[in-house]
Amino acid sequence: MFYAVIPAGGSGTRLWPLSRAGHPKFLHALTGTPATLLQATVHRLGALADPESTYVVTGVSHAAAVARQLPALPDANILVEPSPRDSCAAIGLAAAIIATRDPHAVMGSFAADHLVRDGDAFTAAVLSAVDGARDGLLMTIGITPTHPETGYGYLRCGEAVGEGPVSRVEEFTEKPPYDVAVSYVESGRYFWNASMFIWRVDVFLAELHRQQPQLHAGLTRIAAAWDSAERERVLGDVWPTLPKISVDYAVMEGAAATGMVGTVPGDFGWTDVGDFDTLGDVLERDERGNVVIEADDGTVGKSDVVLHDTDRTVIVPRSGRLVTAVGVQDLVIVDTSDALMVCSRDRAQDVKKLVDSLKERGDSGHV
Repeated sequence: MFYAVIPAGGSGTRLWPLSRAGHPKFLHALTGTPATLLQATVHRLGALADPESTYVVTGVSHAAAVARQLPALPDANILVEPSPRDSCAAIGLAAAIIATRDPHAVMGSFAADHLVRDGDAFTAAVLSAVDGARDGLLMTIGITPTHPETGYGYLRCGEAVGEGPVSRVEEFTEKPPYDVAVSYVESGRYFWNASMFIWRVDVFLAELHRQQPQLHAGLTRIAAAWDSAERERVLGDVWPTLPKISVDYAVMEGAAATGMVGTVPGDFGWTDVGDFDTLGDVLERDERGNVVIEADDGTVGKSDVVLHDTDRTVIVPRSGRLVTAVGVQDLVIVDTSDALMVCSRDRAQDVKKLVDSLKERGDSGHV
């Protein structure tokens, strides 16, 4: 049986003021369809795992919304972490719980906030990665880079493993500096790490024990108590003591150095929905390159948008009022009921700095 695990955390600060701590980006419809990013993720994984073998790891404040958006998912498959401890704790918790029930299971971890255009190609890539995982490799799916990006990890591929598309990863580098990212892209030898991981749970947990013994011990203790009356007590005692570290730094970089990481190429129209500029590139545009991201999730009424002599602008109308623009280019305009945000598209990554400023002045109501 294949188990699909979906870490659903974070607040998506680069998509503020649409994405907030209490209603982050994966709960929004940003796919060009009425489906939220989370729902779209579960839907494309439906070809690989049924609801009984699909798990979502999320925070206390998001658990109820996740359950509402995924009514077919058993309540017990929503794993609630008491506080954010980064991706290794979240993914490791799911792996440890699955291991108590199916010790040699193959699981895949897939972020809740990515876009994938070709579902069939995605399924084929995952199935190829499952073959590598059964052979004992910690598998990733590599995306051919289109530009230097410092926010992604990079995989340098080595020799082929077997007759299929699996290659051994010689180097796993997480978030390199810009000049290093440029050299990686120009070399043609590197993939982006798409944060899609496939492995046997016993292999991953053994590697976690080797590299992060404290984290392994804590998660093993929590998993042992998960289906008992002791769950909340053990969670309360152990979870705050777990190291806060990503799975990339905690396990994958070190595992690659010992030849334990493999990858398969993924050519399925993958996009990490990191900011509004990215959405402007991947969603449907009008004849002048403008994108209007309507609220298809039913949260507010449909807004009117009127544009004149406007090009390559991303408009996110969420207030119910009229939004207009004239004589502008390459902007992002996000209009919600309590906040208006305007920025140039080439500064979309800096939207998170607005959130930081609001936090510094104690304005928790808008973040």
